[in-house]
Amino acid sequence: MSLASGRTFPRHGHDQLGIGVIVAGGHRSWSGRGLVEALAGDVITVNPGEIHDGAPVRAEPRTWRMLYVEPHLLDGLLCETVSGPVEITRPAVSDPILAAAVSRLLAVLTAPTPDPLAVEETMVRTLTHLVARHGSRPMPRPEPPPFVTRALRRIEEAPDQPMTLAELAGLSGVSRFQLLRGFSRAVGTTPHAYLVQHRVRLARRLLAAGRSPAEAAAESGFADQSHLTRAFVRQFGVTPARTRAALA
Repeated sequence: MSLASGRTFPRHGHDQLGIGVIVAGGHRSWSGRGLVEALAGDVITVNPGEIHDGAPVRAEPRTWRMLYVEPHLLDGLLCETVSGPVEITRPAVSDPILAAAVSRLLAVLTAPTPDPLAVEETMVRTLTHLVARHGSRPMPRPEPPPFVTRALRRIEEAPDQPMTLAELAGLSGVSRFQLLRGFSRAVGTTPHAYLVQHRVRLARRLLAAGRSPAEAAAESGFADQSHLTRAFVRQFGVTPARTRAALA
C-alpha cells in the first residue's frame, strides 16, 4: 500500500503485521507503547491486532509505503529461524539497513512481473532482519476484566450482527457506564469503535475474497455501501472499491 495523505486516522487495528517506510513528511501515532513519531527514512510497524492511530506531524501531508503480511505467511517464512510467537517491540525505528531492505522488498513486489524466487528471498531477508533487531517474545499483558472479555468475544464472534451497549453490559450484569469505562481502559477504544473496526476488517476480507463493495457492506453489518465507504476510508485511507481492485 502506498499513500500520501494529511488525514488523521482514528484508533484501529489490522489483522496483519504491517511494516513500511516513511517516504516524506512525518507521522505521529499512539500505540500500546505510548506516543511515537516517525520521520522520512524511518520504518513503521504494527503487530496484528495492535490498536493504534495516526496523524501527520505539524499538520502536513506525509507519504508512506506499507506491506501487510498475513500472520500465517509470516510464521511460514520464519519457521526455520524463529521458534514460537514473536512481536515487534517498537512502532517506529530509525534503522537505515532495515529501511533499505523494506524499500527493496516493495520494489520487488511491485515489479511488472514479480519473480517468485526474488520475492521469497527478499521477504525472508527483510523479515528475519526485522525480527532479529526489533522482535521479542510477546510481553505478558494484564487480562481485562471478565465483563470486558465477554463483550470482546461477543463483538469478535459476530461483528456483522447488531448489538447495543445494554446487551454487552448485560452479558456480565454490569452497568452500561461500567462497561464503557472498563472497556476503554482495557482496549484503548470504545465498544462501538471496536465494533466498527471489526466490521471494516471483515469487509476487507470479503473484498479480498471477491465480494463487491455493496455485498461486503451487507455481509459485514453496515447499513449500506456508503456507511462502509466512510468507515473504510477513515481506517485505511482508501475506498473499498480501490482496495478490491488492488487485491484482485
